[in-house]
Amino acid sequence: MDTPHTPYSPLTDSILGRIRKAVGEKALILDACSREEFGRDATGSGCLPEAVVEATTAEQVVALMRLANELQFPVTPRGTGTGLAGGSIPVSGGVVLSLARMNRIMDIDPGNLVVLVEPGVINGDLKKAARELGLFYPPDPASFDTCSLGGNAATNAGGASCVKYGTTRDYVLGLDAVLPNGELIRTGVQTRKGVVGYDLTRLLVGSEGTLGVITRLVLKLLPLPPAVMTLVALFPDLPSAMHAVMKILSKGYAPCALEFLDRHCLDLVGDLLPFDGVREAGAFLLVEADGAPRSVAREIEEMGEVCLESGAGQAFLAPDAVKRARMWDVRKEVSLRIERGASIYVPEDVVVPLGRIAELVEGLPELEDRFGVRIYAFGHAGDGNIHLNITSRSPGALAQVQGAIEAVLDRVLALGGTISGEHGIGLVKKRFMAKELCGESLRVQREIKRVFDPGHILNPGKLFE
Repeated sequence: MDTPHTPYSPLTDSILGRIRKAVGEKALILDACSREEFGRDATGSGCLPEAVVEATTAEQVVALMRLANELQFPVTPRGTGTGLAGGSIPVSGGVVLSLARMNRIMDIDPGNLVVLVEPGVINGDLKKAARELGLFYPPDPASFDTCSLGGNAATNAGGASCVKYGTTRDYVLGLDAVLPNGELIRTGVQTRKGVVGYDLTRLLVGSEGTLGVITRLVLKLLPLPPAVMTLVALFPDLPSAMHAVMKILSKGYAPCALEFLDRHCLDLVGDLLPFDGVREAGAFLLVEADGAPRSVAREIEEMGEVCLESGAGQAFLAPDAVKRARMWDVRKEVSLRIERGASIYVPEDVVVPLGRIAELVEGLPELEDRFGVRIYAFGHAGDGNIHLNITSRSPGALAQVQGAIEAVLDRVLALGGTISGEHGIGLVKKRFMAKELCGESLRVQREIKRVFDPGHILNPGKLFE
């Protein structure tokens, strides 16, 4: 258990005066309407912070954290608020520290394939800037056009491209972070290799803002693939689609995306798919390949043949950018339509071994019947990361939805999986941590938190009960 610590200090007029002097008048926000906006994230939940600081420099972050350490008030770091685990909700009040205005792409080095960015840079903006130089930043969370790179690093965000290119952690070479005591540290390297000391970069990436506030990132870039092609296949059921996924990967193909939708999802977005047979299909598989044009054309055609051999009723190519974009728009529309059609909507983010995806999803109808809910399954078939949206049309069915969530997570763990693939733990999943991690592991992680943040002032209430 965490050791008791001094209760947090409320933000008195005196303390607010010192914060104003430290960060500047323009950076401090005190009006209630603005504070309320900064207290929410994409979960729809929120808490009202006592104050908001919109930092534009690392020096402001240092000054704020030094004051917080001295005066013992909590600070909750925040990117653009797109998180789905409550990681940026200020549950203990205090100050929300927004990094969204620290949004400069400081330097792109095409020769060394690295870029220096501030944490508020939008993922999609970096992609665009890199593309203009013939470069490529692969991590692509669904909210890439609104989420920040600092938030991506804090949660080790993934996306559809993970199957080939990996997660955010694989692209963070180094970073600057302000510790809870106000000290600025620089971790990692600006080279492709480096093994000097403990790897603090990888510790801070994925720590959800509980160990330090990221103020600068050194990111790895790749050459832009010259060609991309997309294939869509319709299967009679999900097991046959998952069989095709396993065959594609086992044959040595390297798709840059392998996404699926289940029957429930097709019921929602089938009208957007201009194919015959959508209404009869039990599963939808989107396969994408990138690389040299000739090899991509050959690979995508061969992966289409694998799909047909595995039971797909139809397979369609979307070779040009317009058709590819339309397929991805359909994939993204799923979440929007699920949310619009449900009174209660909880997006879960789990991962199971590739060979057990179908087993997981086949067990969902029994859970739907047991708890009286509707569960939509879609996501990244290529790495086993499944998005399960547990919903109910009844506003009074929260207990049933919560029961279904716990049953889903128990099933995931029984299949050898993990309860979070890319959304993080934050606030909403911390009560389930002990289901996956042993007591000694939790003890060590709490000790790490205590070493970095003995006063528990940085993003309190997250990860651990």
